[in-house]
Parts: sequence; C-alpha cells; structure tokens
Amino acid sequence: MVVSGTIAFLFGVLTLQQFHSLPSWPWLLLNIPLVLLLLRPRWRLWVGPLVAFAIGISWSALYAHWYLTDQFDLQLEGQDLLVQGVILSLPQLERQRARFEFKPYQASLDGQPVELRAGLRLNWYGSYPADLAPGQHWQLLVRLKRPWGMMNPGGFDYEAWLFQQGLGATGYVRTSADNQLLTDHSSSQPLQRLRHRLQLRLQTVLADHPAQGIISALSIGERGDMDDSQWAVLLSTGTNHLMAISGLHVGMVAGLLFFLMRLAWSYCPRCCLWLAAPRAAAIAGMLAGLGYAALAGFSIPTQRAVIMLAVVLGAVFLQRPLAAGRALAVALWLVLLWQPVAVLAAGFWLSFAAVALILYGMQGRQHTGGLWWKWGRVQWLVSLGLLPLLILFFGRGSLSSPLANLIAVPWVSMVVVPLTLLGTSMLWWWEAGGAWILLWAADTFQWLWPILQWLDSAVPVLRLPASGWPLMLAALGIAWLLLPRGWPLRPLGLILCLPVLFWRPAVPAVGEAWFTLLDVGQGQAAVIQTHQHTLIMDTGPRFPSGFNTGDAVLLPYLQTRGINRVDKLVISHSDNDHLGGARALVDGVEVLEVLSGESRNMDWLPHSPCQRGDEWEWDGVVFRFLHPERAMAERSGNDDACVLQIRAGAHVLLIASDIEAYGERQLLSNGEPLRADVLVAPHHGSLTSSTPPFVETVAPAWVLYSAGYRNRHGHPRDEVMARYRSIGATERITWQEGAIQVYLGGENMPQIQGYREQQKRYWHSSHANSP
Repeated sequence: MVVSGTIAFLFGVLTLQQFHSLPSWPWLLLNIPLVLLLLRPRWRLWVGPLVAFAIGISWSALYAHWYLTDQFDLQLEGQDLLVQGVILSLPQLERQRARFEFKPYQASLDGQPVELRAGLRLNWYGSYPADLAPGQHWQLLVRLKRPWGMMNPGGFDYEAWLFQQGLGATGYVRTSADNQLLTDHSSSQPLQRLRHRLQLRLQTVLADHPAQGIISALSIGERGDMDDSQWAVLLSTGTNHLMAISGLHVGMVAGLLFFLMRLAWSYCPRCCLWLAAPRAAAIAGMLAGLGYAALAGFSIPTQRAVIMLAVVLGAVFLQRPLAAGRALAVALWLVLLWQPVAVLAAGFWLSFAAVALILYGMQGRQHTGGLWWKWGRVQWLVSLGLLPLLILFFGRGSLSSPLANLIAVPWVSMVVVPLTLLGTSMLWWWEAGGAWILLWAADTFQWLWPILQWLDSAVPVLRLPASGWPLMLAALGIAWLLLPRGWPLRPLGLILCLPVLFWRPAVPAVGEAWFTLLDVGQGQAAVIQTHQHTLIMDTGPRFPSGFNTGDAVLLPYLQTRGINRVDKLVISHSDNDHLGGARALVDGVEVLEVLSGESRNMDWLPHSPCQRGDEWEWDGVVFRFLHPERAMAERSGNDDACVLQIRAGAHVLLIASDIEAYGERQLLSNGEPLRADVLVAPHHGSLTSSTPPFVETVAPAWVLYSAGYRNRHGHPRDEVMARYRSIGATERITWQEGAIQVYLGGENMPQIQGYREQQKRYWHSSHANSP
C-alpha cells in the first residue's frame, strides 16, 4: 500500500504540472469525499491509490498557489524602480557582468512606495563593485521584467527553472548615483557569506590549476569556474553528476562518518551504555550530511539528498527496521511534500531512478563475485537503466558511462572529495596546510582526467530524438534485461529496445515544406525541412557571456527532429543577431554548404555568396534567392542580406531578412514575383523597413516577426504592424508565440502554430499583455 500510494501520489503531483492554469479553490474541495472513503476499511485497498492521486494534485495546486503569491506586478515592468534588499546568492562575477539573486524588502517608483515581494535575478553590467558579496544590503536602481524565456522544441524552459528557484522577476541594475551599499554586517546570510569566503580562498589557492573549477564544484557546489571543454568531457562520459553536491557525495560523506563513528564509539563501553553505537553513528552521519549540504548552500538537489538520508538514518536511530523499497517510498513522499515542483527537474527523476535501479538489480539475488564485481554491476545497472531518461531529458546518452563511472566514482568519492573537504576545512586554522591538501586534491583529479578525455574521444555519444512510446518500450526492455539470470525470454528485452534506436520523427511529404521560425530573442534563426533535405537560414545571436542560440536553440531543435546533417546554411548577413550561433552549429552537426550575403566576420567559415536568380528544387519544393545581385566584394550591411523565396505547391513563403527601404526598392524594381502567403517581416519589424509599396506588393496573409521580448529597439514597431493589419494580414511574433511552425504545401491554406501555446503550463507568463 505504501509503494502503490506513493506512485499514485507522484502521478498526481506530475499531473498538476501539465495544467495550463491552476484549478480554483472550490475544485480542490471535491477531494474531501474521496478522503472520507478511507474511513471504511473495505474501501481502503481500492480507493487508497485514487485518494493518493487526488491528494497529489491538490497538494501541488496549493503549493503552486502559495508559490505564486509573490508574482511580479506587470505594471512595474520596464519602470526604473529604486529597491532596497539583500544579496542572497554567491555573485557570479565575469569581466563585464555580475549576476546575483536579490531579495527586496522596500521599493519605490518615482518616490512613491510600491509592493515588490518577488525574488529577483539581477545582472549588473559594466563597472560593478568588485567586492559584491552575499548578505550585503544594497539600494539599487533596477529595471525588471516578468519571468520570460525562449520557447522552442527541445529547448531549455527558463521560466520553469525560475519558478523552481522561487524567482519572480529578472532585470538589471541601472547606472545611477542612487546605487549604494547600505550595510555589510557579518550576521546577514552567514551561511552564504561563509561559502563566499571559501570561494575566494579557493580561487586564490588554486588560481592557475586546471582543476580549480572542479574543486570549487566539489567543495561548495559552485560550477561557474569550470570551463566549457571540461563540462563537455564530463557530459559525454556521463560523469557530470560527480560535479554536483547531490545524493551520491552527501551519502558517501555521511556513510563514511557513520562507519567511523560506529567503530570509534564501540571502543568506549561507557559511551555504549549511554547511547548505542549505531544510534550515535546515525547522528554523526546525519550531521556530516547536513554539513556538506550546507557547503552547497542547501541547493535543491542537496535538499532531496538530506531528506533521503534522514529517512535511512532516522530508521537506524529509532531502531526500526525499514525495507529499502519502503525507505525509498517514504523519502519520495517527503521530497514531494517538501517541494512538489521538484518533478520539473531532471535531477529528481535521475536520482530516484538510480536508487530504484540499484535496489531492483541488486537486492534479493545471489552474487558470487567480489566487491569490484558488485561495484561494476551497480554501474552497469545505473548506466543502462538511466538511458531512456537521459534520452528523454537531454536527447543523448553516454555509451562510455559504465566504464567511466566504474573508475571515476570511487576515485572522486573516496579520494578527491575527502581530500577536498579536509583541505577546505583546514583553510580556517592552517591555511598553508589546507592549500597544500587542496592542491593535492586537484592533482589527484587531474590524474583521472586523461582517462575521461580518452573515453570522450574513443566512445561515441548516443544521440536520439526523444519520443514517448519508443522510450517506454525501451524502459520495459531494459527492466526485462535486468531480471535475474535464468529468467525466461530475457533476450526479449533487446527487441523492445530496438524501436528507440530506429524510430525517427515524421518528415514532410514530397512537395511539402515545414518552416520553423525559432524563438531566439532579438535575432533570427529558421529551419526549413523538406522530405529529405534541411536548410537553416541564420543562427541567432551570441552574447559576451558565451551563451549562444546555436547551442541553446538550434542544436536541441535539430535533435528533436532527428536531423544530423544540414544541406545548406544561409547566413543572410553578418550581424551578430544572425551569425552568432553559427560556430556552435557547424561544430555540432555536419553542414554541407554555407551561403552568405556578406563576408564580414565570416573569415573562419568557408562560404559562397547567395545571388539573385540562384534556384534549386528539393523534393518538389522550389527555393529561389531574390536578392542581392551585387558582387560579394561590394556588399555591406542590411540591404545586401539574402532574401529567400520558398514555393511548396500553391504556397509561397518569403524570408526578407534585414533588408531596409533601399533593399525593398531594389526588390520591387527587379521584376521578381513577390506575392507571398507568409512573410518573415524584414528587419524584425523595424521602421526602416516594410515600406507601404513593399507591404502592398507582397500582400501576405500572415506576417511573422522574429523579435525579442522587451527588446531595446521596440521591434516590431506599432506603425509597421498597422501597415500589415491594413491589408488584412495576421501577425505572429516569436516573443509571444515561441517558435512559430508553418506547414506549407497542403491543399488548404498554410497551417501555423505557436509552440508557446502548445506547451503552456501554469507557471508560464501569458503573452496577452504587450511589452
């Protein structure tokens, strides 16, 4: 009953997360009759799981209602607010930006007090104070916006992440004489201040060591100092979980202290008379786990780990036998009661699934091998069993993970982590000794690094598009394969795994084209797919922080579509908002041909010019460049951007890139047919484009704008939108719709869908209010 009730409760919590909007309070009261049925013993067996499911929905809804009480007032969006508050997190300091979480306790607009209770995620650009630290109370002039993120198939749900973290608005600090430090007392945010001081000492001690970011991640849970190449190796080998202070490391540290305390306590008979050795060891293990979780700032993964640890060690302290499966169920109940939104995190599923797999594959079976055989089987169980979840969440799984973890987990957990914690603790009372031990810890990790690099290069990563039913069959197949030896028809599990290897998403029929204008903020990126070919036009921006939409948007989208080869990449022109993601794209997939409207900033990428009159046909779909016609050496700027026309059956789509009034006049004068059903508006809806003659000639039924939310240019401009409305065009904007998907070539009018509406959940902001 405990296990079935727990699973039902979990599914209730998960079901609520699929709601577009939260149920109102009267609907939640309908669960009361179900709960009353439990009073009748004969009904408990059948009604119990149903009641647990209903309670899961109700508790999640109540939690979400409470969580959203501090929602940001949209009337304050884009206003200059003078706020007073405290820095909650360790600031992430970069060359031109500092980022931190800020909790306001007072705010005003034009001298009038306003209510601002939402937690904030702030950026401070330019010359920020170098001594920013958690616990400092600041007065800052800020400009805020509601939680908002790009919405694309396969992309990261930034709004869901902000919701999980309890952050109700994002924004930046304005340059102002009003920005000033109010107080800097050591009693404010003591835990975070301790972590900050440790971070600074670690950066000093390990300043030039390549493993400095690794040791910082293992000691205080901060991964900001790790470089991208290190993270890529860890991801491809399936060892990235070692860089988080989560269940594995918390459990290892607690277990080590448990056994050491039990051994030491047993040598003191008087101590054992006062308190049994196992109970004393349980207290020591729990304190060790809490201490290590505190070093990570009690992040959400460590909160889950502490709850699971408390269940196990609590049973030991109370001297109550608790079966492993029942302990896992109780821990799951407690985690979901503590934070139902934990089900939105991949780490929640991976951590509980890993424990469940170990119990499933190791308990109640006879093993003839020794310790290393059992340890190898554990890695095999976890690596193989988690593959469906890894493909579901990340679109890939590591084939080298069993071997990599077989070596890395004991080395990191039993050697690197103890040395790291010992060295970190010694920094307070013997800095030279602590520094020496931390350098030793960093060196021991570096001894492991060549093995991980070799596995990264030698063993390919399994990349597959995620889909529900093939992954479910694969999960069943793996469970069947992991049954005890001698179980009949075990090879049947391999057959159930085959669909996930060979399943591919649907593709357009011959004569059809699927066009997706991706949501890349203030920029442009589009993917056009025919039956057997793919064209990408522009790749969105890259930012000074290193974030780029090639990595964050384009590659994940291609992964969901099962596309690993791009036949043509068109960079309409060389501004960052069109070119910025190209380097990540060409590093991530095979690109056969690159075309561009200009050569500026593209010396690193071999390319040819797009030229008016160039035409080709793929699978019954005709592509034609309508602009530009000057020689490549003469091109420069927006008006020489590539303009591409796509004809699929009776449907015409025109991508006007960033041409302005001059470029539009050239198009109108060259005699090319410009009439289109769907138009991607030139220059994101700028006032310098979409002149009345151009709008009237193209006369689209739909006009699509690729523009960022609250972008500084004000795109698309109201005057431009009015011109298209005057001819009856229907408008769609990426910041409102997310990725905009257009289906061309059918018998009826083109079909257009917005991804944000398809995937809307109750935590997502509505696009009803314009910026």
